[in-house]
Amino acid sequence: MKILGVETSCDETSAAVVQDGQRILSNVVSSQIELHRPFGGVVPELASRHHLEFIDAVVAKALAHADVTFSQIDAVAGTFGPGLATSLLIGLNAAKGMAFSMGKPFIGINHLEAHLYSPLLAQRVEDCLPMVSLIVSGGHTILAHSTAIGEHEILGQTMDDAAGEAFDKVAKLLGLGYPGGPEIDSRSKEGNPVAIAFPRSMLNEPNYNFSFSGLKTSVLYWLRKNPHHRAEDVCASFQEAVVDVLVGKLMRAARDKGVKTVSASGGVSINSRFREKLNAECKRSGVRLLLASADLCTDNAAMIGALAFYKLKQVGQSDFALEVAPSIGLAEVGA
Repeated sequence: MKILGVETSCDETSAAVVQDGQRILSNVVSSQIELHRPFGGVVPELASRHHLEFIDAVVAKALAHADVTFSQIDAVAGTFGPGLATSLLIGLNAAKGMAFSMGKPFIGINHLEAHLYSPLLAQRVEDCLPMVSLIVSGGHTILAHSTAIGEHEILGQTMDDAAGEAFDKVAKLLGLGYPGGPEIDSRSKEGNPVAIAFPRSMLNEPNYNFSFSGLKTSVLYWLRKNPHHRAEDVCASFQEAVVDVLVGKLMRAARDKGVKTVSASGGVSINSRFREKLNAECKRSGVRLLLASADLCTDNAAMIGALAFYKLKQVGQSDFALEVAPSIGLAEVGA
């Protein structure tokens, strides 16, 4: 079964063709980073205009790369939330329109749930579950226990800033470019991760929640007191504090739940220090680690098309009346 996936939840226009939930035939992403860089963040109106302008070309390119025509597509999937309302509208309505015009099933997909299962794309799903998963991105930091596709328990999530948001804000404090995550990751390689003792917020709390707002504030106050700082040391020390909390909570949840598989997804999971430390902790604990490739960690349509295959088999197609849900959470996955 070949499914055409469409993703426009934020600032990436993406379309992909995925066969049987595992084989990616194409995955085209039109990035808007250069468009939003001068503003230091995503401008919703500009994002939606870009989606509207490029969605047709991106879909056409995805079909061409997969060497298929519309007639060879068996179903169409689109993200309905969470995300920017005006961005979601473009992709969701495009997916609905294509499915309706072809008389093919339409499947609405929760963006967060697609991230959750993206590390399983090249795996036999039944061999990977149960698992404890960390979704860590610019807008979300969520720890979940998954026992089957669509069956998961949220163990904890951020109480304020998401980890990726903290990376962007600290990068801005340091006068670095946007997006902040890659900038801090790069600068950290030349810095000392123990130069500054930034706090590990909520690391030892008896729950799985996260908080990064206080860490961001600590960096702000430290910079004010130390104007002649070395940016590389600030980056490395800040990054180490975030990574310690993310890896520490993920591994504790794995022990508490008694699982032998953990996964991580979302843009922040690309961070080199995060991957290095998590890999080392998993090896030390004898736990299997599943990580999505870098191109599947940021927003993309391949994860939408892959999850849609399982959703179509489990619950069938979605109603064409499905509306965008900008604030929907991971717990609310039904379409």
